[in-house]
Amino acid sequence: GQTPAQAFSLCLNLAPQMASQDKPAAKLVQVFGRKKTATAVALCREGKGMLKINGSPVDLVQPDTLREKIMEPVLLLGKDRFAHVDIRVRVKGGGHVSQVYAIRQAIAKSLVAYYQKFVDEVSKKEIKDQLLAYDRTLLVADPRRCEPKKFGGPGARARYQKSYR
Repeated sequence: GQTPAQAFSLCLNLAPQMASQDKPAAKLVQVFGRKKTATAVALCREGKGMLKINGSPVDLVQPDTLREKIMEPVLLLGKDRFAHVDIRVRVKGGGHVSQVYAIRQAIAKSLVAYYQKFVDEVSKKEIKDQLLAYDRTLLVADPRRCEPKKFGGPGARARYQKSYR
């Protein structure tokens, strides 16, 4: 029986001890990708080439065409660039396709950020140019959003049919 404030201060007191147990600071970057209302957050850290989407391996993503879309950054840059990083992606919001586009953007951006922070600027630039040459949406979010419906018609722009007699 303790108040939330007490629980919070307890967490704050424990935080420094938890941090001191961690030997070197883990090489970690957190990057998000967006498409329409879907948001994917990618955690990229040192590892051995693991790629997980919402906790399950990429191979389980259905249908196959969308799985290929997710694998595009990997296939484009080659497996060796991903061999020493683990990427975990959490995604929510949107539909199947926009989630997939958000995921692939998060994966591409996280690798670029990881290379910038922990490897070197030259290889980061190489990766970035390669991705941009292929598809700009891999690094730059698509700003298009759904336009709200107005009165006097069935949609945002379409108007109801009018008759003269």
